[in-house]
Amino acid sequence: MTHEDDRLAFRFDCGATWLNLLATSGRHFSAHPVERMATPERLGEWLDRSELTPVRPPGAADLRRAHALRETLRPLALAVAEGQPPPAGAVGELTRFLGEERDPVRLVAGDRLLREAPATTGAALARIARQAADQLTGPERHALAVCPEHDCRGVFANPTGRRRWCPSPACASRGRVRALRERRRAGE
Repeated sequence: MTHEDDRLAFRFDCGATWLNLLATSGRHFSAHPVERMATPERLGEWLDRSELTPVRPPGAADLRRAHALRETLRPLALAVAEGQPPPAGAVGELTRFLGEERDPVRLVAGDRLLREAPATTGAALARIARQAADQLTGPERHALAVCPEHDCRGVFANPTGRRRWCPSPACASRGRVRALRERRRAGE
């Protein structure tokens, strides 16, 4: 795998599917953000790996909706994790999104308990939006943390409170190197 492949690899280590959706845009706050979900096919791959494969494959409009949901959830996640009031516009957008798609819960008994596959990408995204709303408004909100790397600011679940950086090894590495340099400078 090349360095470019590493940058475009999906992240599934943020602690929840909706947080992994936020990670489909890497180094979001840098001058050169990384879009990991640039095509409907990549959205389909991400949904498949998230066990949300819709009956109909995603199209261009679905990709725009996925990006819109991601960018609606990002400011809400940052506000909640940092103990700030949520932006009213994002609250309105998420509320609107939650009301648009009907996706009843239907369970399937197989070799394990399954939920019936979403009929559309919109239904899959609605499941993600509901998961986010539940976590952002429930007791799990207290476990959300923000990566301190200025170009990342990725939100992740940190139930133990022990993590300092997001699960990306790059952020932890850069942070540790910067801390070491600061300690050396202070010691001079």
